[in-house]
Amino acid sequence: MDISGTKFSYPESTGDHFDRAKVVQAFDDSKAGVKGLIDAGVVKVPTIFIRPQDELSEDLKSPPVEMQVPVIDLGNIGERYSRERIVTEVRCASEEWGFFQVVNHGIPLNVLEEMIDGIRMFHEEDPEVKRALYSLDPVKRVRFYSYADAYQSKYVFWKDTLNISMLVSDHLDPDEIPKTCRYVVLVFLL
Repeated sequence: MDISGTKFSYPESTGDHFDRAKVVQAFDDSKAGVKGLIDAGVVKVPTIFIRPQDELSEDLKSPPVEMQVPVIDLGNIGERYSRERIVTEVRCASEEWGFFQVVNHGIPLNVLEEMIDGIRMFHEEDPEVKRALYSLDPVKRVRFYSYADAYQSKYVFWKDTLNISMLVSDHLDPDEIPKTCRYVVLVFLL
């Protein structure tokens, strides 16, 4: 199978034999991501993206749980006691859930919508632009990847990610950001 100029043929299981490492390596080497599979015309989902049947069966046995994602309201973050409460809520939500929704953050809706459009344009970008940013190195400030833990996990999530990290430093060279979304990312970050 050809993925935008890169030969990508993923070895599938034959009988009891499936070389998962080979499939992950072939996918990783393509640097094309999940969208690259689609663009190349892959019609069968590669095995690395399929969750094992025994895990699915276990999940289906459990009764449905009604969950509500934790919501963190930043509306009064400037007030001392509100700030302490918010910090506690973020810590608890992070420890218990691993994620949360933020409201009253002050980012205008039009900026959020433009950010989504900018990231969408990046994912529609020429594959060579994305390949240049492809990396599993978590130290890289700006990188494109599909699943950072693909070599260790049982299955790979069907997703592509553009990661712009501000963990190491507040300074980000604008030229590191892809042109298709540079302006809106900078507006969002400032």
